[in-house]
Amino acid sequence: MTMPRPVLVVDFGAQYAQLIARRVREARVYSEIVPHSMSIDEMLARNPAAIILSGGPSSVYEAGAPQVDAKLFDAGVPVFGICYGFQAMAQALGGTVAHTGSREFGGTPVLLSASALFGAGEQNVWMSHGDCVTAAPAGFTVTASSGGAPVAAFENVAQGLAGVQFHPEVKHTPGGQTMLERFLYEIAKIEPTWTMGNIIDDAVEAIRSQVGSGAVVCGLSGGVDSAVAAALVHRAVGDQLTCVFVDHGLLRAGEAEQVERDYVAATGIKLKVVDASGRFLSALAGVTDPEQKRKIIGREFIRAFEAAVPSDTRFLVQGTLYPDVVESGGGTGTANIKSHHNVGGLPDDMQFQLVEPLRTLFKDEVRALGVELGLPEAMVYRHPFPGPGLAIRIIGEVTASRLEVLRAADLIAREELTASGLDRDVWQFPVVLLADVRSVGVQGDGRTYGHPIVLRPVSSEDAMTADWSRLPYELIARISTRITNEVRDVNRVVLDVTSKPPGTIEWE
Repeated sequence: MTMPRPVLVVDFGAQYAQLIARRVREARVYSEIVPHSMSIDEMLARNPAAIILSGGPSSVYEAGAPQVDAKLFDAGVPVFGICYGFQAMAQALGGTVAHTGSREFGGTPVLLSASALFGAGEQNVWMSHGDCVTAAPAGFTVTASSGGAPVAAFENVAQGLAGVQFHPEVKHTPGGQTMLERFLYEIAKIEPTWTMGNIIDDAVEAIRSQVGSGAVVCGLSGGVDSAVAAALVHRAVGDQLTCVFVDHGLLRAGEAEQVERDYVAATGIKLKVVDASGRFLSALAGVTDPEQKRKIIGREFIRAFEAAVPSDTRFLVQGTLYPDVVESGGGTGTANIKSHHNVGGLPDDMQFQLVEPLRTLFKDEVRALGVELGLPEAMVYRHPFPGPGLAIRIIGEVTASRLEVLRAADLIAREELTASGLDRDVWQFPVVLLADVRSVGVQGDGRTYGHPIVLRPVSSEDAMTADWSRLPYELIARISTRITNEVRDVNRVVLDVTSKPPGTIEWE
């Protein structure tokens, strides 16, 4: 793929490094994350349009703390420092950083002077620091101050250098996105050309170059990533692509039909469906341990997938996203695959060259790309769903009857959430059947001994951390009433109000 010159986000261990990169892309400018251990020469070899130094947990004057090589600022590349990156920038350029005892965390008022980044006035911003810059480097203008940071921002527009102590990338800093855009457009002079149309054109060209006339296969899971990756590859090579959908019988109500009918209708993709539900249920009989469930599902998926792959296939499409690449240490695009990214390992003798058309994209960009490619919105905005499916939302043995109960309860929850217009306010909405637990109830003037259903709506930007979604009580009540009235063997509905951490999103 012919990529534009990147804005490099140097990660100093910040919790917000990915968020900075996403905000840059929201400004229609391409960005990449690189570790602070990368040398300046390596960074400059990437021909960056600008460099942003992220926050981090260290103190710049402590032994072993990450530093910024001063020669970066003589390279003619615009640089923007944020929080720790701002302090490291100040220190490298001859300014002063100190621990004054004035810590600032959360919403903090700052006094802004008119500058290239913002207008004059007082504004609340998001701070998170114990150290502060007490003297700006020579040649820099101080453009902001707060009670705990006498130098809360500075700039030297002539050299293309600027920085802020606060976090413009978080939503808690009003106007923060505008500040980032003013650095990118007005100081760094970058044109906003990172658009969906350009992404598609570049990806199609790269896929055709890689694949040539070879046969390609993609394992569709019903999820967003594999669906968009397959649609993009199909746009590039047409019927050279065969999609394989292994129906393991562990999907939610209507999802298999959505892949078989709506996805094919929208894309015209050649689809091979493998109905392996009986095979999976037999293999899961009597199994209650969650890790054992996952291993069995992975093994059975491999066998079903392998049998369906055309013998002349050379390339395998995988929906790897940019966060996967970052979190695995950068990745190099290895040519041989030994594990399916959702459900388990592929055998060593299945040698494919990977086609990963989404590996430079974040999740929100993948969704936007799916819309641009004409995929159904119900598929593009589908909540993330685990590879092992409902098997890990049944606490206990997986059986056909228990799947029927959970599917019915899950469908009610999804219908009511959609009817309320809150689908996109929730990251995931696991519905869990406590199959090995029974509780006493009263239904129809009689005593019952049924199963509890757990509702687990969570909100998150990246699934690394999450909080339980504060859904309206009226919505929770409707879901509960419908489930206990309409789903057999269920007489109790409970709400999981645990954040992540300490809990995980799934129960197993």
